[in-house]
Amino acid sequence: MKKVGEHVTIDFLGVKQEYSPSFYTKIIYKIAKKAKVEVLNIAEHQFKPQGFTCVALLAESHMSFHTFPEKGIVSFDFFTCAKISPTSAIDILKKEIKYERSVVRNFDRSNQGIYEDIYSTPGHKKYYVVDDVLENFISKVGQHIEVLKLNEFGNALF
Repeated sequence: MKKVGEHVTIDFLGVKQEYSPSFYTKIIYKIAKKAKVEVLNIAEHQFKPQGFTCVALLAESHMSFHTFPEKGIVSFDFFTCAKISPTSAIDILKKEIKYERSVVRNFDRSNQGIYEDIYSTPGHKKYYVVDDVLENFISKVGQHIEVLKLNEFGNALF
């Protein structure tokens, strides 16, 4: 498995304050400095009647903010292939944004896939870690067939 980068997402819930676009731009530059990544460009859009999106194109990938003031949510994501983990942003964000609760997800981006089980149901998901796709084709009768090398179970037919 070859890691190509690391990705962190943070959802801040119970955000009562609607921050200005310049607030998010300043945070992006503060995080970029700490993570030692280069900001190439920033695109912003203010939605009507509320909400804001800010995306920073980095030499090493991207950072973004999406706000949902009507729901009290600020979502942030940071993907990078730099040497420093994007989790370096967490402390800065938690100091700058006033919130009630946060949900942090951190995962590696790689050539290793995740495959959702067909028996997954709402509230109960089963995923398989795919190490390799051994076969992937459409049969003569039109059925999609995959033979996957699964991390937990070895070779499996899907």
